[in-house]
Amino acid sequence: MLALSLLYSLQLFTLVFITNPYILDKAPKMKSHLTRFILLFVITIIAFSAKAQEDVIRLENCMNESYKTEIDSLKTLFASKGYEIVREASVKMESEYELPIVLPLTQGAWYQFIFIGDPSSKLYEVRMYDWNEKQVVYKKNQWGDVDGNIISYPYVSQFTEYHLIKPVQVNKQKKKGLCGYVMLLKKVK
Repeated sequence: MLALSLLYSLQLFTLVFITNPYILDKAPKMKSHLTRFILLFVITIIAFSAKAQEDVIRLENCMNESYKTEIDSLKTLFASKGYEIVREASVKMESEYELPIVLPLTQGAWYQFIFIGDPSSKLYEVRMYDWNEKQVVYKKNQWGDVDGNIISYPYVSQFTEYHLIKPVQVNKQKKKGLCGYVMLLKKVK
């Protein structure tokens, strides 16, 4: 927002002082000061944009070998029930930050969504929203629960549309570098 207002100020400044030949002809030193001001302004904008890019959470691959057996056994279990994997990903997450996942779902199809969080986290949540931003699923597990770090739920879409799934985990020891694994399976048999 600040950068945008500074940009508008620069445009106004440029329109008034550069396009007006009377000002530039009467004040030769003004050209030198104007050039310095514009150069300083451009450097400031570049510095702000570089800092803003550091704060972006990027999607990175992450695989925790400690729950690879859980993943393989879940794949085998659901394959025996007639499900096939539509999408799966292992991603690096930050504690208390939701990971938005947008998926196209088909009306009437049976889906199974699975989220596996880092075993050292204390809280795991998954929220699912339809295209109208209505929450259609909410699941929460805590560290001592029977399911522990695995949230799994079936879902039948009422419409053919995109859905937003937001898994999150809370870890007090590790804030960054948490591994999360998501799978979307679709019943084909």
